[in-house]
Amino acid sequence: MKRRVLIAKALSHQPKLLFLDEPTASVDVELRKDMWDVVKKLNEDGVTIILTTHYIEEAEELSDRVAVINDGKIILVDEKDKLIKKLGEKTIKIELFEPIEKINGNLSKYNFTLDQTNKIISHTYNLNSNTTDVTELLNDVKKKMAMK
Repeated sequence: MKRRVLIAKALSHQPKLLFLDEPTASVDVELRKDMWDVVKKLNEDGVTIILTTHYIEEAEELSDRVAVINDGKIILVDEKDKLIKKLGEKTIKIELFEPIEKINGNLSKYNFTLDQTNKIISHTYNLNSNTTDVTELLNDVKKKMAMK
């Protein structure tokens, strides 16, 4: 009931900007659903909502932009769709014993990038794809380097 009163109080003056700090923490499922229906309606009516939550599905459903805060510092701010795409990406970096001039042969299929020292090759892959080919990639690098 306390949570309901606090939310009703916050909405009583029809704000243009609404701060919600963990609004669904320790509320029952029915109230949570009802609360999100109200918040979505407010957002559709032009109210800007700043939401802090530990529930990523809540942020994903309501937000256009997401900020990630760690230890009181904002470490990332991005549009929701871009952030979702980025979260599945990983980069593997391989430091070589000797510099190489270019990536060729069997390794060119991995879209490696070569750093300015020509000793570190990087490959970005997406965890959400059906296959990452990381094992195959490492085996191919090992074969290529053994040939030198």
